[in-house]
Amino acid sequence: MTDKINIEIDGRVCEAAPGEMIIAVADREGISIPRFCYHKKLSIAANCRMCLVEAEQGGRPFPKPVPACATPVGEGLKVWTRSPKAIEAQRATMEFLLINHPLDCPICDQGGECELQDVAMGYGGDVSRFSERKRVVLDEDLGPLIATDMTRCIHCTRCVRFCAEIAGVRELGATGRGEDMRIGTYIAHAVTHELAGNVIDLCPVGALTSKPYRFTARPWELTGRDSIAPHDGLGSNLRLHVRRGQVMRVHPNDNEAVNETWISDRDRFSYAGLNGADRLTVPMIKREGEWQQVEWTDALTHVAERLKAADSADTGWLLAPNATLEELYLAARIARGLGCDNIDHRLRQQDFRADAADPLFPWLGLPVAELPRQRAILLIGSHIRQEQPLLAHRIRQAALDGAEVLCVNPLELELNHRSTQIVSTPARMVADLAAIAKALDARGSGVMADLIGASAPTDAHTAVAQTLQQADGQGVVLLGALAEAHPDYSLLKALAGVIAEAAGVRFGYLPAAANSVGAHLAGAHPAILPGAHPAETTRLAIGAMFDKPLTSLVLWGLEPDRDVIDAARAMAACERAKFVVACSAFDAPSLRTAADVLLPIGAFAETSGTFVNAGGIWQSFQGAVAPPGEARPGWKVLRVLGNLLDLSGFEYRDSAEVREELAALCAEATPDNTPRTNQAVTGPTLIAETGLTRVGAVPCYALDPLVRRAPALARMPGAEFSVRLHPDQAAELGLADGDCVRITQGTAQAEAHLFIDTRIAVGTALIPAAVSGSEGLGAMIGAITLERLSGRTAYCERG
Repeated sequence: MTDKINIEIDGRVCEAAPGEMIIAVADREGISIPRFCYHKKLSIAANCRMCLVEAEQGGRPFPKPVPACATPVGEGLKVWTRSPKAIEAQRATMEFLLINHPLDCPICDQGGECELQDVAMGYGGDVSRFSERKRVVLDEDLGPLIATDMTRCIHCTRCVRFCAEIAGVRELGATGRGEDMRIGTYIAHAVTHELAGNVIDLCPVGALTSKPYRFTARPWELTGRDSIAPHDGLGSNLRLHVRRGQVMRVHPNDNEAVNETWISDRDRFSYAGLNGADRLTVPMIKREGEWQQVEWTDALTHVAERLKAADSADTGWLLAPNATLEELYLAARIARGLGCDNIDHRLRQQDFRADAADPLFPWLGLPVAELPRQRAILLIGSHIRQEQPLLAHRIRQAALDGAEVLCVNPLELELNHRSTQIVSTPARMVADLAAIAKALDARGSGVMADLIGASAPTDAHTAVAQTLQQADGQGVVLLGALAEAHPDYSLLKALAGVIAEAAGVRFGYLPAAANSVGAHLAGAHPAILPGAHPAETTRLAIGAMFDKPLTSLVLWGLEPDRDVIDAARAMAACERAKFVVACSAFDAPSLRTAADVLLPIGAFAETSGTFVNAGGIWQSFQGAVAPPGEARPGWKVLRVLGNLLDLSGFEYRDSAEVREELAALCAEATPDNTPRTNQAVTGPTLIAETGLTRVGAVPCYALDPLVRRAPALARMPGAEFSVRLHPDQAAELGLADGDCVRITQGTAQAEAHLFIDTRIAVGTALIPAAVSGSEGLGAMIGAITLERLSGRTAYCERG
């Protein structure tokens, strides 16, 4: 069999692969064939029949027009897409598709960019011959994200196939036949999958549209701007649609190496947070307990004077890991220019014992596009669908191709594919990894050797070890956000590295935020300088900053009660400090409580910059709209502050100059997860085996300040503050489903409803972080006690 064959389309000789469909060859050659049901990422349905073409093979014509999407090519095939026979078939199909379609284009959100409109202009008639009653279909309520007008549906089934094949959750389906077919949910419920918004783009008509965008603008009023998603570590490519200086909606940009043609709902709908009522629009200074609006000159001069006067050893800089590369680099330059190396972006990490050995440029461990080709994937401490929706999709692709997906977590994940999961308490996770390492005959030194030597692998541990070994190098061990938040993160990292080395597979990190990888390159780290060069000495990480009474703090792009590992300690550290400056896009209550100066900076879409994604790819973007009020792009604020502090080299004309300067420093930096030293992790495990341990996973729609302010995402399930316990654990504590309980974590307390959940490990309580109600609690993973409240409190009543 030859690798390539020649076919002819409209008289043009085209090269094709045997078995390839006609429509795929035509698309590659730039030959237009109308279609509705066909999509390059979905299975072939061939149910709209719009792509009918005339064909012959070996001089013998096919008896009737054939669907180009479902007809494979063969040697000697000739195809005519614009012949009278093809045109007649396409027009007949178009007429049938329009007989029941409502004539409501003027009020349809799809109007102006509707595939049905476009094709009807070329193949539709000007007069309908259909005189019978048109069908009417009741609309479905699919939740706060997707609006429905199902009378417009033409039964292409793209949405159904997307849910089944890409999302992996059959939330939409088709019932009935012919014109009685209905697309919807089998049982009335919302569509909640984290990628569900992609059906809006897939729908070729106005049946499924964006509910937050509905009736707000027309396509011809919008201007497109390219951008990069600012949330998780993938860095999905976006197309922002802007009208009159406001982002109106977000669509995906195709990039096969990153997000293919999809984006997550978090990336699609978070733009609404830009228009929140609590945007910070003017600089403010707190004087005698009262906030006063001031000019930029006064605010920055005041900040410069206070930072100059501060003791550099008692100053700390906390930077959000979704800040741009340029902002992180300039902030690190200013901090070190003042003699301060206490700078950190790892806001949700609590164990820093391995800082001296950690890699300078940690990353995913392989290009994103290679994830689906792995034969074994071990996820450690990762609620993958909540943390990284599109990386979870890549892992699902691998699973559908036969890969084994293995998990070690404190809760059983609701994955949409086959997996093997070891569910244990946070305290047992270290022992589980040590047992897997022992099953691989791995060796270690110091504490690692002791942990591995003391372990007793079970059949489950041995099965995981054998699966990794059988991958023949086509495997990867990945650490997620729950591992990063673990009190023994350094031990988990070391053991994961030992496992990967012993099994002959790769080792990587699932970056928590859009620029977690870039922050290392920018030097936003107490042990790493810009350009991913090691610092001579390691200064204070975020945990040590909380422990040491710092006199000055700089907070960049974060809310201390939501975006750090220990909200209670963060707020206490701000209260102890004599001077706190917060640079933020939002006027958050916690910042008003914690800070002395508030500086308004541009949010996503309001500044230019660069993100470095999980695969180490630099992706730059331009601002699409201007920041509101007196807010300014963050890199400009830092540039002026650097000049006011009399630091040299802050004469940048644009953010591109900042990026180029940093890129020159990073010329020799290569992504590498190998520890810098063989120094063994010291110290015992820091988490108790007994008692109840909180696991504070961050819900998908609470990741950062912008996501939390998107009204539609706030109405999605999963962000409620609650306590979830295994039924055996609840019975042991004398608690029942629906009880109102008091949570005590150190000196911090909160109240919430209790729910029974068999997915949670015994000894563990799932209590989300970064959501309303969690502000007063301590570390995301730490010891707690629960107490049943006999009376219903205000919070529980409200919940």
